[in-house]
Amino acid sequence: MTRTRSSLVRMGSALCVACLAACVSAPQGPRVAVMPTPGKPLDLFAAEDQYCRSYAQQSLGPDRRAEAAVGSAVVGTILGAAVGSVMSSRRHDNTAAGAATGLLMGTAIGASGSAAEGMGAQQRYDIAYEQCMVSKNNQSSRRYYRQSPAVVPQAVQPPYYPPPPPPPPQ
Repeated sequence: MTRTRSSLVRMGSALCVACLAACVSAPQGPRVAVMPTPGKPLDLFAAEDQYCRSYAQQSLGPDRRAEAAVGSAVVGTILGAAVGSVMSSRRHDNTAAGAATGLLMGTAIGASGSAAEGMGAQQRYDIAYEQCMVSKNNQSSRRYYRQSPAVVPQAVQPPYYPPPPPPPPQ
């Protein structure tokens, strides 16, 4: 019975790790709208778009999110198995339950970390793409406002009160 449970835990862990690795992907494209300047030919704009997509992808560097997520799942499984075996003083069934719980928690932690990294990668991709397209004289849909210099209010002068008269002589 314990062999069946341990083989189920192994199969479950392999399935979770495979699913987690499949969910992690690099940005597929920009999430900012860039328009050609009036009069620019569409084929030139399309060529610039392809160039800037490639530039933005290269600016991200290698994608290491899948490795980090899988590592978190593996560490979670090992820690869950260790805690499960320590907690199982009478029965050995808790080891498999601890490993399964550790696997689920490790997968969840790895997925949330990977999602956060994915959002950061998408943001860096969008910035690099937009900078490239604007440098090629295209128009971004984002509105950038220059900050006007801060208006410093004039200091309010306190009203002038003359000094009090001297005391009377005695």
